[in-house]
Amino acid sequence: MGVSHDTSEFACASLRYWWLTYGQHHYPQATALLVLCDGGGSNSSRQYLFKQDLQALADELGITLRVAHYPPYCSKYNPIEHRFFPHVTRACQGVIFTSLEVVKALMEKTCTTTGLRTFVHIIDTIYATGRKVATDFKENMRIVFDEYLPQWNYCAVPLALQSAQVI
Repeated sequence: MGVSHDTSEFACASLRYWWLTYGQHHYPQATALLVLCDGGGSNSSRQYLFKQDLQALADELGITLRVAHYPPYCSKYNPIEHRFFPHVTRACQGVIFTSLEVVKALMEKTCTTTGLRTFVHIIDTIYATGRKVATDFKENMRIVFDEYLPQWNYCAVPLALQSAQVI
């Protein structure tokens, strides 16, 4: 949960936090991470700023970040959103949010009948809006677009792995 704007930096900071706190410990042999994104906001398939931040994150973490965007207006088919968010909404129903701690506590107590639980971390970084893509990013980007539906499916391969593949 963030206290600032929903930016591509925030989306990548959330991924970074999850990977460093949970992902790499539960999946130590993982070399790639599949990220399902909706069609708009901070992680829009049309924004090169998200791709730029994602590439920097892949380089930092040293794993391939495989992105699959849902087509516009289809995020309702996201299994997590569809199966989990109604429970979060129900847990917060009728409560007046007086602090971040109240919201965090409500969200943390959310659990589905199948045992899906949530964890909440407050990211208190203030992210700037209006950032622009680096002028040379589109020409030099290392994003690998899929052959099938490249506008929605692509990979951010870390520089270390791309260098190893060339050799």
